Formats: sequence, C-alpha cells, structure tokens
Amino acid sequence: MSTAVRVEDNILFVADSYKVTHHKQYPPGTTTVCSYFESRGGKYPATVFYGLQYIIKRWLVGSVVTKEKIQAAKEVYQGHFSPGQDVFNEEGWTYIVEKHGGRLPIVIKAIPEGTVVPYKNVLFTVENTDPKCYWLANYLETLLVQVWYPMTVATNSRAQKEVIAKYLIETADSVEGLPFKLHDFGYRGATSVESAGIGGSAHLVNFSGTDTIAGIIFARDYYGCPMAGFSIPAAEHSTVTSWGKEKENKAFKNMLDQFPTGAVACVSDSYDIWNACEKIWGEELHDQIVARAEKGVLVVRPDSGDPPKVVCRVLNILGSKFKTSKNSKGYRMLPNYLRVIQGDGINYEMISKILEAMKKEGWSADNVGFGSGGALLQRLDRDTQKCAFKCSYAVVNGKGVNVFKTPITDTGKKSKKGRLTLEMRDGKYVTVEEGAGNPEKDLLVTVFENGRLVKDYTFDEIRRRAEIDDLKSKA
Repeated sequence: MSTAVRVEDNILFVADSYKVTHHKQYPPGTTTVCSYFESRGGKYPATVFYGLQYIIKRWLVGSVVTKEKIQAAKEVYQGHFSPGQDVFNEEGWTYIVEKHGGRLPIVIKAIPEGTVVPYKNVLFTVENTDPKCYWLANYLETLLVQVWYPMTVATNSRAQKEVIAKYLIETADSVEGLPFKLHDFGYRGATSVESAGIGGSAHLVNFSGTDTIAGIIFARDYYGCPMAGFSIPAAEHSTVTSWGKEKENKAFKNMLDQFPTGAVACVSDSYDIWNACEKIWGEELHDQIVARAEKGVLVVRPDSGDPPKVVCRVLNILGSKFKTSKNSKGYRMLPNYLRVIQGDGINYEMISKILEAMKKEGWSADNVGFGSGGALLQRLDRDTQKCAFKCSYAVVNGKGVNVFKTPITDTGKKSKKGRLTLEMRDGKYVTVEEGAGNPEKDLLVTVFENGRLVKDYTFDEIRRRAEIDDLKSKA
C-alpha cells in the first residue's frame, strides 16, 4: 500500500462512503450549504465544548488536497462502488487544488472551547466560501462530528467533578485538592493511542491527575500546554504479588523505602485488604508511615469488592490505627500523610454512592480520591449527548432556503432552520434560527477559514471556561 492511500494521510478518505456521491444530489444551482453541530439532548443537561481545534489542526490546516491524494482516492472509489457508477467528484477536488492551492474553502464558526453550553444549542457551523464547492461542508461531516468524543469525555469528567465538589463543600474545610480527586486510569482501556490522547486530554480540562501519558502529549501538541497532568509512583498487583503472599509486608515496605518522599500509592487488596490495612499498614509499618508525615503521603488503594462498603471499612480500619481528627464541619479526617484512592468500578453514579456512604459514617470527602478507566474514556458514545450535524441553510439559484427536517416518528430529531446564531439572552444561551439573530451578539467565533486556523485556544483558557461555578472565582 502506497503512502498516498493511507487513510490517516488523505482528507478524501475521512468521510462515510455515501458522502462521495453527494455532490450529485443537491438541487441544480446550489451555491451555498451551511450546516451546524449540536447536542440534541443526552445524559447531562449541558456539554463542555472541546476538541474541535485538534481536528482542525490535524486534518484541515494548510494544503490538505493534492493531485496525488485525488488519484489515490479515485482508484479506491472505482473499486469501492459498483462498476459503471461514476460517483467520485474528481472535478471538484481538482478545482480545490488548482483554484485554492489545496486549501479547503470553508469557514467554521464555533463557541470558544471550554464553554459549557446547555444541550439543544448550536456549537459550531460550517459553510463553504466558494460557490463551486457547495458540496464540501457536508463532506466534512464525518470528520467534524468526531468532536463528540472529546466533548463527551470532558462533559462526563466535569459532571463527576461537580459531584466531588459538592461533597467537599459539605464535608471538608477546603476544595483545594479537587483537581487531583479523579485520576485517569483509562489508557489501557482506550481503543487506540490516538483515542487515549484525545479522551485523556479531555479529562484534563477538568482535572490534573492522569496516568494516560498520551493525554498530556496531546494537550502539549495541540493546545500548547507544557504539562497538563501529573502522576505519582504507584504499585500494581504484579509488583506486589511477585514478592509472594507471605512477603506482602515486604512489598509494602519496599514502596516506602524506594519512595521516601512525595506521594506514593500502593494497591493493597492482592490477598486480604482488611489484614493489609489493620496489620501491615496499621501496625507493622505504622511508625515508618508516621515518620514520613512531613515528607509525603501514603495512598492506600483497595481494588475489589463493593466500593462504598470497602472504602468506608478501609477508612474505619485506618482511622482506628492512626490518629484522626475532626475538621471544622465535624467530619473525620485521616492524618495528612495518609489517604485512600478507589480505582475500581468508578463512574458518575458510583462516586455519589461512595461519598454519600462516607458522609453518613462521618468521613470527609477529602480523605479519598478516585481513579477511573473504562467509564471515563470508553463507556460513552455519540448518543450519550445525542450529537448531530445537520444542514440548516442553502442558497439555490440565488435564493436562500431554510433547510430542516422534522420526522413525524421522532420529534426529538427535528433540526434547526436557516442561518443560526448563539446568543446570551437574560443570562441564558439561546440559539436563534432563520437568520433572525444579531450577528454582533453571536457567540460563535470564526476558528477556521480557507485553510487557515484563525483562533488558537490555550489549554489554560479552556480550563478556566470549563471550571465549575463554585470555583470560578478561584480559577
């Protein structure tokens, strides 16, 4: 296979097959097609818009169409479609090369990344800038709709941040540790290194803890963030069980010896989590843990069982072995050199259950952190937030046409009409349809035009926009 036909190198391949035929299907005289992207509903009432900049930088910037890529696509589509069906738009793509130097004649306007927008609102629009390329905006639908993934991961992550913040506000003296309360364990469960990078960086919009290295590299390369996430030395079962069951205590001690300063996490359920907490951590290694008080934190990690019950019992055992205190709100705290992280079974719903159980037993939410893998980066899809890309406006034979669909069988799929603006009215986001909006109040910003990135957002400003309301004054 030649380099020219690699899907990751050729914009002509980044579309559903039927898109290849659509240039023949618009009404004669069509010169403009304008489409939009939105979350039509879903699990969470608002979405964190994030990830479009990556798609633009990765796929759209510069001279992305060449005669070599056109020829490669032509050869593939001749075999892909039935013999005799002349469906490939060789003329249209060649025009882009000859007229525009291979740069895509479209304009994309979008809400600034990191903005939290209630669903059922327009998030970005796409429109051709050359009347001969009316077919191009929707050819790019397949690629652009993939923003659903980073957007949904960021939304899911932020929702969990809101839950944790709520319990910290109720049971802790401070929310200062919130950025490190949900750690990304999802690298191995991602479908690819690329998806781990995309999803991992989306989580880092809300938190600063991660073990998904691809996410920090992604944030660096596409959003200019030198270091978006941080980790600590941590044990896995292999590094503990390789010592043997009878030497589990030595495996634990080795962790303290090897990492005498800073935070260190140790999985403790390889055999008997209760014995590990009571006898090994609580008695045999007690003094060594206490001696680290000014040097670092030991984080005990249970990794099996019913999470709310296990976390509370682990806290109760550790609390009986180490000196605890009560904070200003009357909730118990382990000493500052000892914490717990629950990394098994963690999702939006489970975090609430664990923190509520802790609260009922008198423990502050500040004693625990969480690690999430599959539920954070994989247990979601395009329908989690019901993401969709639809045409809303066209110009045919010089006349503007408000384009929409309204299926009799599903009113939830009714699409928006005409040119759209996103405005703030009475403190709420409102999508104004049919060109009735005020362009001067439109919150959609031109981010891409004719092959050029117009707006380059930094990770820091995205994080500030996405911050939960209770903490925005501190961001």
